[in-house]
Amino acid sequence: MSRIISACMKLEDGGGEEYIDKSRILNVKPLRCLAPIFSPMPSFPTFPHPQAAPPFVCAPPAGPFHSGFAPFYPYSGYPNTQNMQTSMPYGINGIGTIPAVPISSFRSEANGDAGRSSRNPGLSEHEEDGYSDEVHVIDVEDSSKAAPKRKKTQKRTRAGGSQDVNVASSDVDIDGVVDKIVESFNLLDFDTFRRADGDKEAVEYIRLTYDVLRRKISQIEDAKESTPGATRRPNLRAGTILMNKGIRTNVKKRIGVVPGVEIGDIFFFRMEMCLIGLHAPIMAGIDYMGLKVSQGEEPVAVSIVSSGGYEDNSEDGDVLVYSGQGGNVNNKGMEITDQKLERGNLALEKSLHRGNEVRVIRGVKDISNPTGKIYVYDGLYKIQDSWVDKGKSGCNVFKYKLVRLSGQPEAYTVWKSVQQWKDGSAARVGLVLQDLTFGAESIPVSLVNDVDDEKGLANFTYYPGLRYLKPVNSNEYSTGCDCHGGCIASNSNCPCIQRNGGYLPYTANGVLVSQKALIHECGSSCMCPPNCKNRVCQSGLKVRLEVFKTKDKGWGLRSWDPIRSGAFICEYAGEVIDISRAEELGGVNDDDYIFDANRSCQSGECILGVSNVTPKIPFPLVIRAKHSGNVARFMNHSCSPNVFCQPVLRENSKECDLHVAFYAYRHIPPMTELTYSYGIVPPDRAHQRRKKCLCGSAKCVGYFY
Repeated sequence: MSRIISACMKLEDGGGEEYIDKSRILNVKPLRCLAPIFSPMPSFPTFPHPQAAPPFVCAPPAGPFHSGFAPFYPYSGYPNTQNMQTSMPYGINGIGTIPAVPISSFRSEANGDAGRSSRNPGLSEHEEDGYSDEVHVIDVEDSSKAAPKRKKTQKRTRAGGSQDVNVASSDVDIDGVVDKIVESFNLLDFDTFRRADGDKEAVEYIRLTYDVLRRKISQIEDAKESTPGATRRPNLRAGTILMNKGIRTNVKKRIGVVPGVEIGDIFFFRMEMCLIGLHAPIMAGIDYMGLKVSQGEEPVAVSIVSSGGYEDNSEDGDVLVYSGQGGNVNNKGMEITDQKLERGNLALEKSLHRGNEVRVIRGVKDISNPTGKIYVYDGLYKIQDSWVDKGKSGCNVFKYKLVRLSGQPEAYTVWKSVQQWKDGSAARVGLVLQDLTFGAESIPVSLVNDVDDEKGLANFTYYPGLRYLKPVNSNEYSTGCDCHGGCIASNSNCPCIQRNGGYLPYTANGVLVSQKALIHECGSSCMCPPNCKNRVCQSGLKVRLEVFKTKDKGWGLRSWDPIRSGAFICEYAGEVIDISRAEELGGVNDDDYIFDANRSCQSGECILGVSNVTPKIPFPLVIRAKHSGNVARFMNHSCSPNVFCQPVLRENSKECDLHVAFYAYRHIPPMTELTYSYGIVPPDRAHQRRKKCLCGSAKCVGYFY
């Protein structure tokens, strides 16, 4: 794993214009996996031909040795070594019963933990983010600011340092998967210029590529039998692969705005920020660069991550009191040595006197994952003051007061407002109904109007599912699975997994891996429980939603909670009608609440190269939601959507149980309107349903159907 971390760190400074694909080394097995062949005789045998190469032979650790060879340390330090060679009973492969010596006894200071300095032992990214599928927590020494050291359950470390764990490998051609994803996002010609200085499109594509690749690696790892002692880090592996292929942007460090990154953007992994140049270190809390001065060079801070690991004060939405880095901490997270004015601390001090802007990324808790964090880019700050304070343990800690520059869009303050609405400490302005669903959903859906005097929805009844007026005739019946404890990703005999191409369509935390023509979920004919990992879209809403009045598009939908890419949002509910009835309602009555599941996606809407493909559904599904439906009917169209729809077929032995589910196309910050593309209709009906588009996107085509 040190290869992954070191590769990331080497690339943090963006050194070098030549990008060599080093990602294939990830599939190389370490030497410890090879079984050595020990010679049973003290000397090598003769070879039948003078030109033939001798076989690869290893001498046992304590001998016997061929002439010219000597035992290596520490075996050379044992007394009476020669006697041990001749009298010792040999076991398997000729290895004797020499007392075991811990590998840590030979660990060199250059390689890791022998003689730790005063640098703070930090946490790796996956510990801090809390989103990977790892099974063991490891200890990683970091020369930068990190969260307090936690209790570790380190397993099977390699010689030379405690940073490495046995990372599960896969027989699947990861490089082929990467090439397919890269090709689908048109990143094959990602030139040097876009690497050095990006734009919004480059940043978006790289983030989507990273997330799709990370989810795919996670899916592949989930499908394997678990390996004792193995740690899965799809987030780090995906990031390293992309960096080694040169698929990153804004490599050049800079002060101030990062091209293509917007204030309020959210990140679920620190590796994402590294790939787009927002914050280069994958573990360090302070990112800095050197500026040339008359007497040489001095460091200045360019960005900081306040993740809550230190004694930071972030209660004020526009002011942040940030604690410095360094100093050792105990297992309770308390400083046991004084911090020093060096590295990141020195860079912050220099930035105070220079008055340069510093990017601030705030880490907040993820309510859907107790161990996870979400990182919010809160914009540009300036350091106004610094001082030395006594920490809780009595040691000296550097403090820096940063103040947010005025005139920037809201970001972190939005999160604070939402939290106040949830705990009741502040009233939601424009609130019409506390719960539009009247208890039909497990999570309330607010109705808000702060635009005009409209106080409700006329002739509308909330209904969370589908109403079939008559049975649907289809051959898509199935007996389902018999996974009584729930479908397991590594169970290749599960019929539901087989129908999905050999993999569960979701990762272990319920995120959709990629869009497909049709997804098969477990249904009424399956023996698995309701919490089965293949029943993601059957348990109702998972985020707090709000139906709100827009300025020029009628009602819209947004979320109080952040939504990660690939997460389930809702399904489209309403009354299932015949397609002929839909044409009549749409043409004569101008019914705008009809959803046609046969729609085709617009170019660029889908992920993983499935754009412009008609969904593979067993029968033409048309849903009317004008008078009865759920939150999905309030989602507006956009030419740059952040949500996509996905046909889902639930296993049913009696009838065809088809649904349409909506998932996040990208990470969606709180209070951002949820939109999807209404798609493309057949050319012969295009003139009947064409309307002016008001999405306001830079890619707006001016109309939708």
